[in-house]
Amino acid sequence: PRRRGHPGDILKPSQSIGDRQDSTKTLLIKSEQLLRIEEHDFAMRPGFGGAAIPVGIDVQVESIDSISEVNMDFTMTLYLRHYWKDERLAFPSRNNQSRTFDSRLVKKIWVPDVFFVHSKRSFIHDTTMENIMLRVYPDGNILYSVRVTVTALCSMDFSSFPLDTQNCSLELESYAYNENDLMLYWKNGNDSLRTDEIVLSQFFIEHFHASSGLAFYSSTGWYNRLFITFILRRHIFFFMLQTYFPTMLMVVLSWVSFWIDRRAVPARVSLGITTVLTMSTIITGVSSSMPQVSYVKAVDIYLWTSFLFVFLSVIEYAAVNYCTTLEEMRKMKRGKVGTGDKRDYYTTQQHTDTTGRESWELQGIILCSTSPSSDIRPTEGTRLRRQRSVRENVDLLVSNSYMIDSYSRLAFPLSYLLFNTIYWSLYS
Repeated sequence: PRRRGHPGDILKPSQSIGDRQDSTKTLLIKSEQLLRIEEHDFAMRPGFGGAAIPVGIDVQVESIDSISEVNMDFTMTLYLRHYWKDERLAFPSRNNQSRTFDSRLVKKIWVPDVFFVHSKRSFIHDTTMENIMLRVYPDGNILYSVRVTVTALCSMDFSSFPLDTQNCSLELESYAYNENDLMLYWKNGNDSLRTDEIVLSQFFIEHFHASSGLAFYSSTGWYNRLFITFILRRHIFFFMLQTYFPTMLMVVLSWVSFWIDRRAVPARVSLGITTVLTMSTIITGVSSSMPQVSYVKAVDIYLWTSFLFVFLSVIEYAAVNYCTTLEEMRKMKRGKVGTGDKRDYYTTQQHTDTTGRESWELQGIILCSTSPSSDIRPTEGTRLRRQRSVRENVDLLVSNSYMIDSYSRLAFPLSYLLFNTIYWSLYS
């Protein structure tokens, strides 16, 4: 059987590491002297007076920390890496190894002055030290990396909120050097933009895209600009639970009054007022969490239309109560007249129509239409044409106020169902 190794064998890897030569002990000159920092003026860009210096950029997005609809901005944490060549920093090396430095050396050399366009605030992380890395290669190629958090403007369109999709972008540009002095470009094309797995509470990130363009300033000229564009699609489930479902329930609850007896005034009035106040609270809550835009949002259309249905249910009972009161007053008046058989009274008026023939039109006010035998039949041989005026139709509805509730039980749900069908087909 194979024998186990001695305990000392485990130390062999660490021993090989210890055997490496410590360059800090063998080098007799400082890094500033090796890179000849004191011999050059690093206030000037590399190759000053010649062609524009190319500066490659790649970005790794670490997280999207927040997205604010009220402020119309987003906060992103990312690793921003710059690549360029400065032959002034070239140094001799036998093994062609690069040298890595921190922020202390960055302040002594030239670095690109890239900034974030439309940014509101940004900072470089400094725990436990400033998150800055500078790597210099023997041939003068340089990698400069920073970890930065930036809050930038995102012009959002809330016309379809909360069924909306937002297109936001983070823009990078040199502040001082135009395209004649500095050429900013994505180092590896579309592969220059990398993202970790980002999960947001209210949004789903559909796409990340890197692009480039030019920006013109009247006083300083054209500048290279890089774009980090990402498309956000909002999750609707949160708003379904917080806004749409409660609104639907309030509208349906307002219809319950159609089945309550029309003489139960306290019950129907209390139900109507409660649903109206609840809808007002929902509308106020949604408006307070949104920016004060000057156009109508999709959620506004739904909420205010639902509020209109609730309000109309209250108006419907006001009409029913009014018609019921008129009906009772007419019954009392009819009892004083003493009609006996309680038949309707009509008057006839002879007139001439457009054809020149005489005809008879029944005109009158229906006092009570409780018996089908109350219709007056025309005399045989006489040609009569009965025309109901608007007043007669209104009086018929007043005399049968219970019909308003009967019609509302069908008209309100069908109208609201039609509205929902159109709404969700347009915005989904």
